[in-house]
Amino acid sequence: MKRTLVVGVDGSPESRAAAGWAAREAERRNLHVHVVHAWLWQPLAVPVVQDRAVEARRAQEILEETEAELTRRHPRLALTAEVVPDVPVPALLRAAKGAEMLVLGSRGYGAVAGFLLGSYGQQLIAAAECPVVSVRAGQGRPVSAADGGEVVVGQQGGVEESAEVLRFAFEEAAARRVPLRVVRAWSLPPVYGYSPGSLWIADRLGGLQPYEKAALEQALEPWRAGYPEVEVLAHVEQGSAGHALLSAASDAGLLVVGRRVRDAVLGSRIGSVAHAVLHHAVCPVAVVPHR
Repeated sequence: MKRTLVVGVDGSPESRAAAGWAAREAERRNLHVHVVHAWLWQPLAVPVVQDRAVEARRAQEILEETEAELTRRHPRLALTAEVVPDVPVPALLRAAKGAEMLVLGSRGYGAVAGFLLGSYGQQLIAAAECPVVSVRAGQGRPVSAADGGEVVVGQQGGVEESAEVLRFAFEEAAARRVPLRVVRAWSLPPVYGYSPGSLWIADRLGGLQPYEKAALEQALEPWRAGYPEVEVLAHVEQGSAGHALLSAASDAGLLVVGRRVRDAVLGSRIGSVAHAVLHHAVCPVAVVPHR
């Protein structure tokens, strides 16, 4: 079975941008594209004229217009499309189960929106089992330039913690044939934040900056070996991870960040770094779940 990329659409400029990005990504990585429009008839409890048949036809037209546009621009693309009779979050989570990634439209400089209303976008990013890519419309750059920039990825923690995020980023850089910029941001720990053993190791390495550089290189080592064709630009910076990533990704083609999967009582969250870059990055942002 061919690997699948799922994209949600609603006919808005944001979802059209997401569909276009998804098609180009599928061609780069030899993926099948599955276009989904979630539509559920929900009569309003207010005196507003509604016509179920008209709304159902419009839902189908949105799908047909998207499918026709993608087929015209990408005639060799493996493509399927469907209207799912459900609200967006459960519909797209089901469609993306087992997929390589889920692609959503984003208005940027605000909550993830496009075909999504309210907090739907953040709910999907927080709950999806696969990477979720947020794509903005009207980036102000040609498509070729937007896709052609380097891939930027945020790395944190140790080798195992960052493995899924780095794997996705290296695959993207290899498929695009562009450099990969890996950013590790760090802050001075609280007085009791580091164990005596960690402080002893940091002291032997000459301070915390070399310690962080060594940790980054250790995390990168297996991926450098697995993707020797990818040029890697490693960067360690003291300060906010969100600020460091946004600065590094100003001309990037894709920004990749991680989202820790937690079995929380109050539900999943996307994390402060992912939240910041989703709101302010000018390029598409991929959020990769990891343990």
